[in-house]
Amino acid sequence: MFDNLSSKFDKAFQILKGHGKITEINVAETLKEIRRALLDADVNFKIAKEFTVTVKEKALGQKVLTSLKPGQLLVKIVKDELTRLMGAESASIKLNNNPSIILMSGLQGSGKTTFSGKLALHLKKKFKKKPLLVACDVYRPAAIDQLGIVADQVGVSVYEDREEKNPVKIATAALKKAKKDKNDVLIIDTAGRLAVDEVLMDEIKNIHSAVNPCETLFVVDSMTGQDAVNTAKAFNDILNFDGVVLTKLDGDTRGGAALSIKSIVDKPIKFIGTGEKLEAIDVFYPDRMAERILGMGDVVSLVERAQDQFDEEQARRINKKIAKNQFGFDDFLSQIQQVKKMGNMKDLVGMIPGVGKMTKGMDIDDNAFLGIEVIIGSMTPKERSQPQLINHSRKTRIAKGSGKSIQEVNQLIKQFEQMSKMMKMMQGGKGQQMMQMMQNMQ
Repeated sequence: MFDNLSSKFDKAFQILKGHGKITEINVAETLKEIRRALLDADVNFKIAKEFTVTVKEKALGQKVLTSLKPGQLLVKIVKDELTRLMGAESASIKLNNNPSIILMSGLQGSGKTTFSGKLALHLKKKFKKKPLLVACDVYRPAAIDQLGIVADQVGVSVYEDREEKNPVKIATAALKKAKKDKNDVLIIDTAGRLAVDEVLMDEIKNIHSAVNPCETLFVVDSMTGQDAVNTAKAFNDILNFDGVVLTKLDGDTRGGAALSIKSIVDKPIKFIGTGEKLEAIDVFYPDRMAERILGMGDVVSLVERAQDQFDEEQARRINKKIAKNQFGFDDFLSQIQQVKKMGNMKDLVGMIPGVGKMTKGMDIDDNAFLGIEVIIGSMTPKERSQPQLINHSRKTRIAKGSGKSIQEVNQLIKQFEQMSKMMKMMQGGKGQQMMQMMQNMQ
């Protein structure tokens, strides 16, 4: 996420590290590199210029040059300004009515349909809502089919009418159905175009007037950079939408949309899409995103994702097994499945402070656990529940069955044993001692 921008910011700050003393000249050189990094990220020229001017003024005002840690202070000022640029604080979604109507808008290919499903799942899990998805794209049957597939995957209902060609009538009929079936959220997926045109704008304006949504979201592909900002302005002039959704942030995004959109349309970024999985949706926090751009990681979001996937019942069951020395490969596999649900692996690694820089340029595959899963899949149920039974002949059979080497099987068993020991330690007094030691080190 924003790898290129992060790398250029890091390069800019290296200028300061190369000098024994920070002067106005090398601060100016650093800010010049920062401006260049913003422009390369497809940030609006005016915004990039204003950003560096503000940072310079604050740096001189806060006496950065004469401070004990001038480099760190300048980084903090840049972080604060990035946060302000992206909206300062997170903006929550409004769910005031029953049903609460959420209207999705945006160009074709921006990811509206997929995001509608992600949002439905998010509201279902986080807020215990009962959403109804509405297919209002009357031009593309494939869009209706796609919404139906997404609805099945997240376990929510979808309203569609393939005979009706008036999206306003579909939306109003869906509202009646939602009231009848006690759906407390209505998410309307609208048609998109390849570019902004009069027909598109009239249609979505008419839907908006008919259903009076409590939340209108503009969905934009973050990889489109400055074009996304221009499109957002055109939609906002017609709809006066409530917030922005940035999709495909897991791709090689330049970052221009995220950094410019708030300044141009004065509307907050509310959600980001961070992968293809339907769980890959995050509330947008400007301060956390600024920290990630500057290579500081994002531990809070990482913990939140882990908590979202945490199964209390499963945790209790596994704890009992550990206490009785019954922790097996099936339990090990269930832990891996929970980690996989947390999202894109490269994205997760980037959230760990300092690790993102270390793994820069490395290809961190989402299939990193596939080899482990294949080996465990080649074990018998008895071997998975009683790992101590796995002797040399069994290892040979497992290796052949999984298409892996004996060494890889041995490595997995060793990793499993180490994890089992660590989990056992964490249950007792030693775990508390370890936690105390870690706290004392901070």
